[in-house]
Amino acid sequence: MSSFDVWPGVPYPLGATADREGVNFAIASAHAHSVELCLFDLEDPTREIARLPLRDHTNHVFHGYVPSLKPGALYGFRVHGPWAPQEGHRFNPQKLVVDPYARAFAGVADWNHPILGHKKGKPNELDDRDSAAGVPKSVVIADDFDWRGDERPEVIWRKAVVYETHVKGFTMKHPQVPDVLRGTYAGLAHPAVIEHLLQLGVTSVQLLPVHACSPEGFLLERGLTNYWGYNTLGFMAPDARFSASGDRGQQVREFKEMVRSLHLAGLEVILDVVFNHSCEGNEQGPTLSFRGIDNATYYWLDDRDRSRSRDFTGCGNSLAVFRPQVLKLVLDSLRYWVREMHVDGFRFDLATTLARGPSGEFDPHHAFFASIFQDPVLSRVKLIAEPWDVGHGGYRLGGYPMPFAEWNDRYRITTRRFWRGDSGQVADLASRLSGSSDYFKVSGRRPSASINYVACHDGFTLADLVSYEHKHNEANQELNRDGSHENQSWNCGVEGETESAQINAARDRAMRNLLATLYLSVGTPMLLAGDEFGRTQRGNNNAYCQDNELSWVNWDLSPRQQSLLEFTRRLAQLRRSQPVLQRRNFFLGKTLDDSAFRDLVWFHPAGRELGPSDWNDSELKCFGFLLGGDAITARDPTGQRVVGDSLLVYFNPSAKAVPVTLPAPTWGAKWQALLETASDVTRPLHHPSSSPQGALTCAAGEALQIPERSVLVLRLALLEPR
Repeated sequence: MSSFDVWPGVPYPLGATADREGVNFAIASAHAHSVELCLFDLEDPTREIARLPLRDHTNHVFHGYVPSLKPGALYGFRVHGPWAPQEGHRFNPQKLVVDPYARAFAGVADWNHPILGHKKGKPNELDDRDSAAGVPKSVVIADDFDWRGDERPEVIWRKAVVYETHVKGFTMKHPQVPDVLRGTYAGLAHPAVIEHLLQLGVTSVQLLPVHACSPEGFLLERGLTNYWGYNTLGFMAPDARFSASGDRGQQVREFKEMVRSLHLAGLEVILDVVFNHSCEGNEQGPTLSFRGIDNATYYWLDDRDRSRSRDFTGCGNSLAVFRPQVLKLVLDSLRYWVREMHVDGFRFDLATTLARGPSGEFDPHHAFFASIFQDPVLSRVKLIAEPWDVGHGGYRLGGYPMPFAEWNDRYRITTRRFWRGDSGQVADLASRLSGSSDYFKVSGRRPSASINYVACHDGFTLADLVSYEHKHNEANQELNRDGSHENQSWNCGVEGETESAQINAARDRAMRNLLATLYLSVGTPMLLAGDEFGRTQRGNNNAYCQDNELSWVNWDLSPRQQSLLEFTRRLAQLRRSQPVLQRRNFFLGKTLDDSAFRDLVWFHPAGRELGPSDWNDSELKCFGFLLGGDAITARDPTGQRVVGDSLLVYFNPSAKAVPVTLPAPTWGAKWQALLETASDVTRPLHHPSSSPQGALTCAAGEALQIPERSVLVLRLALLEPR
């Protein structure tokens, strides 16, 4: 092996830190006896060229400085300590482990090598074969990127529109993205892709996990992989799967270039982060990182049998974020992505696990929350929680403190049930449409804390929601047992694809209804990539392992899809142009100055306000609501009060047209039609009258027919300029 000097170095920062003279290495382990730094040949990363003991040890951190070493060096660690599974310790120096603080990885885990720390099928018996050839190598990275004055868009929450997408799947089939860039960070930054996002009114691109990950062995045996990436190997490293330029640090530069390009267009970058578990699985899983560094510190272990993992995630293990070193890792990772990678926020997968205290119960005062709340960097970015996990008491919608927003699956469920035609949904839908104050107001948060969505990566796409009543996950090779069994879906009469023009028309209308509901709701809308034009996964509601055309967005649009795309763009323009849909605060039922105007009124089809008995009427389906534009108290740049349009909206999920009477003149004398979903045009075709300007209008108290399964949006027609 080659000869290298090792100087004492310093214990902070953790990871590999390069300067002009060499590289400092630091790794934390409370129970290890010693640590060796292993260096690998740049041409043949399977060949170990040096094994250097880190003799200095400060506050559970082993550290050393290697002079003359340069960025680009490949390394890993061998950690010595007790093999005592019953005590939670699984140290095995024959197993190379990656640096948890590595900012890039070269190569992938190779299951053809002995990467298990134990004998297969015998998790408490040590395997003494060397694993280095099958373990990814950590890469020393230099901080020398020129951001060229990059500035964060800092989109205010009430104007935010979130777009959830997968880096690879979004551009793999995009005809305007060059072949060499498809499926990469560079591809996502292509001008054609950015223009598409802007036309949808998107402000914030939420990326499925981009942390370096490692697929499960059982998937690889089936010829599948972990496409979504919810199986993290390293929390500081961008995944090289999405790099068009290489895996020796080039992925870091390419990611930064992507962020810079999106920022230049005014688009924020939000990362879906997975701190609840790692890729090592349960005690039967591989030893790649934490398990070999300090299993008893980083993971939850079973209280009765510490050789076994405790799992709140359904993924085999759970990170013990209540322990200081683990919390430090999480916070250091978040700060790194904000400070060095310039990202604008995070969506925390299975966030309840992160806030479980030593007893295992969810703690709303957890150090995780307190640390973020007081942090001058993290408290200023967008923070979104998936407010549940699979453990006891894991569902915590509305239970997160400021400044967190939350994925509101109650919105998803209620909206789907309402448009499916289920009875008794009006009262709950009214709460969802108005920002879900029943969940978010008590904690002092605003309507924007509710992340409203109809579909997300996990479940049916929008098109499949109206085309399938049952999941079809056979391609996952789990006998269709995986994925949710309850999807609140409706196939419009035929399961799956059909040539029936009538059924396809019904499906198109159903998608327009769901999209219109999303864009008309108070809160923060989130759109799943491809739903704007009806992307299908052919009924697969759990396509986490499908890295193929089933999951990739297909940009070859049919006339039906192009029509839906144009409709979605009009919805985006409608939301942008209406301050009443971008509320700062929850509705009061009146204005702050107690004027004659009210900010929110609910109407019965007969034209009267909904009363207590109406809310309890399980047979009531069609209803209307008025959003009072005169209740908006926004100010323009000159300080003048901005008066928004008043909107009158009708929802009819019934299978037949419903006659409605427009409200009395008190609420508005003339109404102008903006949009209806019964057809794919912006103006309703069923009403004969029109103004001299050609805009379709109707008067207070007038009778209308709201077509079956449709939305109608009216704007108050002003007699005089404001």
